[in-house]
Amino acid sequence: MTMWKAKRFWKEATVAEVEGGWTVQLDGRPVKTPAKTLLVVPTRALAEAIAVEWDAQEGEIDPNQMPYTRAANSALDKVTVQFDEVADMLAAYGGSDLLCYRADSPEGLCARQASGWDPILDWLHSTHGVRLNKIAGVMPVAQDEAGQVTLRQRVGKLSAFEMAGFHDLVTISGSFALALAVIENRLQPEEAWELSRIDENWQIEQWGADEEATELAEYKKAAFLLAADLYAKAYVA
Repeated sequence: MTMWKAKRFWKEATVAEVEGGWTVQLDGRPVKTPAKTLLVVPTRALAEAIAVEWDAQEGEIDPNQMPYTRAANSALDKVTVQFDEVADMLAAYGGSDLLCYRADSPEGLCARQASGWDPILDWLHSTHGVRLNKIAGVMPVAQDEAGQVTLRQRVGKLSAFEMAGFHDLVTISGSFALALAVIENRLQPEEAWELSRIDENWQIEQWGADEEATELAEYKKAAFLLAADLYAKAYVA
């Protein structure tokens, strides 16, 4: 059976200010999420990015080409209704942060990890009072419980839309610390991405690039940078 796919039925996508924020309208009719929730986002910038995606659709609607729309749907239909669970999951990354697990050799990789990652861990300590412990190898390292509570409290201050962006920054990089450094303007997104790739880039330098791995890395990088932009567009000062 051929699956029915929605096709473009509108002439123009516009943004409109409504109670609680901004929405996108298709020929005056408001967009709704898959759960039939009115799509209301916190900023005009995010609404405009979503409207651009709808205006770019031709023929059949392709959700894969609408990342801001999908992120807004996720924020409203998923994050909002299970906010605490998502916050707990993200805070847990602080207990097994990428930046905590170091190589014990070769010396060059160890030095590169230290020069790239230690300043971020020091920043986390000086800014939030959380000192994450490091270990050489992959065995679990115990973290201070009070520090983990602090990280959870920080996540809890995010809005559902901010958390949607922060979620991808954390899960794609494997690092709560790098994601937090991005949203608090300690790092530019490109810098954070490169820091998350120290191990992989070292291996490429030693053994050369793999075409499939390179393609996957580019896909992840694009998603990471999009998540940073989503957070920036959703942020309300």
